[in-house]
Formats: sequence, structure tokens, C-alpha cells
Amino acid sequence: MAQVKIYGRRSAWADRRGEVSDAVHAALVDAWSLPQDKRFHRFLLLDDEDLVAPRSAAYLFVEVVCFTGRSPQAVRELVAAFFDSVAPALGLDADDLELVILESPPTHWGIRGVAGDELALDYRVDV
Repeated sequence: MAQVKIYGRRSAWADRRGEVSDAVHAALVDAWSLPQDKRFHRFLLLDDEDLVAPRSAAYLFVEVVCFTGRSPQAVRELVAAFFDSVAPALGLDADDLELVILESPPTHWGIRGVAGDELALDYRVDV
């Protein structure tokens, strides 16, 4: 399981949500073998004055919230995919893209009426 929160300036990203979502999801599919149909993205676009960062107006911050279980190598592969694929696809310099991966045990998730460890997933998280 993985959910994505995407933060950026509304003035830079409001019209590009589909493009951003496609690039981010492609990285998750490639690096972690998430199924194509498991796209959970939330855009938290902010007014320019509500995002203070020493970066360009195109700065984008991405949080991937997921079940624990992925290896350090799989985490590094996702980080690499963001800078090798997502950044170029969106025309971003490395300084204008940041990623954080937040893991929590499946027992701390409630999905479809059950705890996450009771779900029967059709993909692996222990990659």
C-alpha cells in the first residue's frame, strides 16, 4: 500500500496535476511494482505565500506514505526513479524536487473496514 501527497505552488502546478500524477505513479510502478490501478494521490497545492522554501517557483515536495516492508535497496530505487525519471519528465532541477518516504506498519492502517495487516493485497510490499 502506498499513498502519495504532493505539495507545490498552485500557480505552478494546478494545470499540471495529471502530468505530475502520471510521472509519480510511473516511478512507483517501476521501482516498487505497484499495480497500475493502485493510484492514490492527493494534491495539496498552496498559494505562493503559503509555501516558503529557498527554491524556485516550481518546487515540488512529495510524501509517499506506505506500509513497512520494503528493503533499503527498494527505497533507494524509488529515490533514484524520482530524480532520474520524475524530475526530467516535469522539467525540474534536482533542487526543485524533494521526496520523503514515510513507512508505518500495516496494523496502523484502516482500509475497507479492516486493519491493513488483514488485507489480501494483489501485490507485494516486501520488495
